[in-house]
Amino acid sequence: MFNAALRAVRPVVVRSTRGSTPSTAFRALSTTTPCFSGPAPPSIFGEGAKPGEIPSDEQQATGLERFQLLGEMQGIESFDLEPLDSSRVGTLADPIKVFSLDTSRIVGCTGSPAESHELHWFTVKKEKNRRCPECGSVYALDFQGVEHHDAHHH
Repeated sequence: MFNAALRAVRPVVVRSTRGSTPSTAFRALSTTTPCFSGPAPPSIFGEGAKPGEIPSDEQQATGLERFQLLGEMQGIESFDLEPLDSSRVGTLADPIKVFSLDTSRIVGCTGSPAESHELHWFTVKKEKNRRCPECGSVYALDFQGVEHHDAHHH
């Protein structure tokens, strides 16, 4: 196999040695093996079912659903489902922090103490704190994600 790789590179090396300047064309062939740190990330695509069979959840789940399913199989809670701190009312000086890996997150407020008013949903963004329209509690996004990770460059 190594000889086949050398045969593929040989025409490039021969062409580059004909000139008067030394060439680094032979460096295009790498003989080192890639090094990976840690285990490979889990596959977000299931293997699917064999022809004629009905696929199970593990076989057909993809994306976040598969991520959550694999976590449950290992006994790990993939997503934080705990309620936010409702023991106090957030203020502008001391808002209630909402953990997020994205630049925005949807939050539901039931007041302080909990269940003191109807549930109100609103979006908290990284740039600006949000205040509940009924109880006035202030929420701020605790952004822990990668900056500009969602930017699409064309």
